[in-house]
Amino acid sequence: MTVRELGLSDYADTWQRMRRATDLRNEDSRDALWLLEHPRVFTLGQAGRREHVLDPGDIPVIDSDRGGQVTYHGPGQLVAYVLMDLRRRRLGVRQLVDGLEQCVIDILAAAGVAAKRRDRAPGVYVSGRKVCALGLRIRNGCSYHGVALNVNMDLEPFQRIDPCGYRGLEVTQLRDLAIPWDVDETGRRLVAAFVRHFGYQAHRDVETTA
Repeated sequence: MTVRELGLSDYADTWQRMRRATDLRNEDSRDALWLLEHPRVFTLGQAGRREHVLDPGDIPVIDSDRGGQVTYHGPGQLVAYVLMDLRRRRLGVRQLVDGLEQCVIDILAAAGVAAKRRDRAPGVYVSGRKVCALGLRIRNGCSYHGVALNVNMDLEPFQRIDPCGYRGLEVTQLRDLAIPWDVDETGRRLVAAFVRHFGYQAHRDVETTA
């Protein structure tokens, strides 16, 4: 698996790069994990309803092809996009979702924070507050999009939406859970958990301009 560190990357540009990478895959293509942050943006999944975008203000809203409803991305949030050939790995979508959630649960447990998943509400929660959102797209048997883990960011924009389509859903972040990691450290820990859980060997590829 190739781990690509893309830094602060425009959402629409990164999305199109994921689509192209998926369309150009063949049976020999490496799976990949892209680690990055996005400038401030709201994204609507395929099932997203505009009424859940309450007051976006000056933050752009982009219709995406991932699953799920509306979420927010911004600096200080670790985004991990998972470009995986599910057929080659003999994985179902449910197994991938459960595995990604478990990776986040595991790294938080290592920091002494108990996190859990919820039925019919993908993502990871701490004391009822959402710390990690999850949305995927499966195309030709391959995944893209992934998870967004709040690390140390301005959470105010989440008040402008119904996060993931749930009115009044509270969100949290690692900083507020007394976990002192920055985005880079969180990324390293998430990669280690991902490699361990899914049985990969990782090759890092740092891209300084995304």
